Parts: sequence; structure tokens; C-alpha cells
Amino acid sequence: MSRPGPRAMAVRVLVGGCVALASPNVMAATRTSAPIEVAVIGPYTGGSADMGISMREGVELARDEINRAGGVLGRSIALIERDDASHDEQGARIARELTQVRPVAAGVGLVNTGVALAAAPYFEEAEIPLIVAVATGAAIAQEFAPPEYDKNYVFRISMSTAIEAPAIVAEAARRGYRRPGILSDATSYGQAGRHDLTAALALHGLAPVSIEKFNIGDVDMTAQLRRARAAGADVLMTYGIGPELAAIARGRTALGWDVPLIGSWTLSMSSFINGAAQSGDGAAMPQTFIDQATNPAQATFLKAFVSRFGPHIASPMSAAQGYDSLRVLVAAIEQAGSTDGSKIRAALERLRNPVVGVLKIFDGPFDATSHEAIRPADILIGVVRSGRVEREWSAARPAEPAR
Repeated sequence: MSRPGPRAMAVRVLVGGCVALASPNVMAATRTSAPIEVAVIGPYTGGSADMGISMREGVELARDEINRAGGVLGRSIALIERDDASHDEQGARIARELTQVRPVAAGVGLVNTGVALAAAPYFEEAEIPLIVAVATGAAIAQEFAPPEYDKNYVFRISMSTAIEAPAIVAEAARRGYRRPGILSDATSYGQAGRHDLTAALALHGLAPVSIEKFNIGDVDMTAQLRRARAAGADVLMTYGIGPELAAIARGRTALGWDVPLIGSWTLSMSSFINGAAQSGDGAAMPQTFIDQATNPAQATFLKAFVSRFGPHIASPMSAAQGYDSLRVLVAAIEQAGSTDGSKIRAALERLRNPVVGVLKIFDGPFDATSHEAIRPADILIGVVRSGRVEREWSAARPAEPAR
């Protein structure tokens, strides 16, 4: 599909703490040049606010560090923050505004799969790079991939359900479970997860004994749980967000059914952990980051985050992914030497220098055919224990697919 030429736009950018451009000339230019604007879109209210606010705080921490070091291309970074409230239509309106009405240099964020799918086409059409920091639906970074499209402007630093679902199944198989029940919400996110779980189970020669659905806002999952128990489920695999997942955990306890929960990464949300209380202990989920530092970059990030925002991180994974998204984006802007969208995209696909992140070292994270930075080998398994997520050190990682 052919594309229109790139839009001319005045912009500014944002990033997170690893690229130091602090010469006197750069500092002088930063004081006199217009800032680079980067959109930060996420749910800062509603049921997904844990993830959205933590992601935004990670981005803000990155921006502050970069600006203190002199900015990028001699300019400071300014964030244009917008609350999509987890509504697809609102996300689309925001994306239209920030790509057509007052275009930004780039975008980061997006937490809910449906919102990301609604917003991404506007960035693609405007040829403005978008780095998805939290949403996991498999289609997000593939929707505009070649050969159907000449260039893909959508990148991702969160895990895809295409590798998350196999990790869930692999962990269940490692523990010896053979009769899974699936509980997923009715959103695009939940239904994409259900599809990917079913496909991953088939690769293990398994099939779900029950498939149940619930709506956002549901507080009683008794009927779904009873049907799963009657079908003989020995493990519950979940795709949803914190409040409804907590209702599943509480409902399971109320029924006196001690069946394990292994689900998507959102079982790490504080709204699940706090809402489920003791009923949530033992829930397991894939993670890209757990707030137990295992290297100096993670220790530095956690210390800076706590100093800036306080001791509690509602969604540590979202915070770390937001932070790293900006670091990678700024590295691409620096390499491109420009805020032109096509040049930033090309730089993202051919980053010359590794970027030391919180999740990992991003060494050539993207290329022209793959805009997914997270690989199966990057996934950890976390387990809720006494009100926090801890690393499951014995968990096996799924094999790296051929590239």
C-alpha cells in the first residue's frame, strides 16, 4: 500500500536518562530552542489507572533525567499527556488531535489493547513514530507491517500476547497442570488473550476444558467459576485487568476451590493484589520487570523512582516500560539527528548503539521486519506473595522463535 509523504511539523521530544548530551553548547541551545513534544497517552483514570499512572511516571522520570543532562539535539523534552480513560473512541480522538491538529514528534504509552488499536492508525497515517509501552495485544505492532504497508511506524517495548500466552501455558505445563479453564474479559485485550492461550495450549497437545467470559465492572464471577470447576479445571488461566481479576480470586476462595491462578501480566496490578488480599497469594504471571533489582540499572531506576514518586509503585512493569520506551526513542532521535518522523523510524529500525534499559540492554531491538523489542528470553515469571510480586526463580522460559 503506498503512503503519502511525511508531514512537516514542529515538534519536541522526551526520553529517559541514558543519553548524556551535556556540553555547554547543547545547554545553551536547550535554553533557546523550542522543546520537542512527545505524546504520552494512557488511562490515568478508571480501572486501568494503576498501569497508566505508573507508565506516565516512568516517562516523566526519564524526561527529567534527560533534561537535566541537556536534552536531545540541543532541545529540552516536553510531554503532552492525555487521559484516554481506557475508552477506544477517546484514544482515537486524542491520536487524531496529536497527529493532525497539533502534531507531536512521536508518541509513547497506550495501555489497553483496544485503545492502542484505535489510536495507532493515526500515527501510521501521519508517519509519526509510536512506541507502545504497555498494551500487549499481538496485532498492535503487526497491523501496518510490510508487505501490506511500505513502512510501519508502530513499535512496541511491552510484551506481545503472542509470547505472553505461551509463557503462561509453559508455566502451567511445568507445574503439571493438564486441564486448564480460561477466564477472559470481553474487551479486545481479553479476547486476543483467549485466542492466543488456546493456540498455545494446542502446541502442548492440550485444550481448555472451559472458556468463560466476563465484562469490565463485573464483581461476581461465581457462575463462571462453578462452570469451570464442574468441567474439572485444574488451573485457571486469566486475561483481564486488576479489579475483575480480584473478583475471580475472591470468588474462588468463597467457593472453597483451591485452584491455582496463572494469567496475564495484569495479575501484578496493585488493584488485583489489594482487591484480592489473601485470595491472591500464589497467583503467577509473566513479567518483563519485577521490583527486585538484579543489576545496577534496575537499582538506580528504583531508587530514583521512589525518591521522585514515593515508595509504592502501583505497576512496576508499566513504570519500567514507560521509562525504557523514552530512552530508546531518544536514542533514535539522537541518531537520526532530526525530529522528522521518517528519519526517527529508520533510526529505530537500525539503532547503532545499545541502550542500557531497566528491562534489558536494547541492542538492535527492532528491524524492518520486527517491531517487537521483547523476546521470549526476556520474560520472567512473578508470583504474588504476601501482597507483592516476587520472582519465581525456578520458572522455565519458552524457547526463542526463529527470526
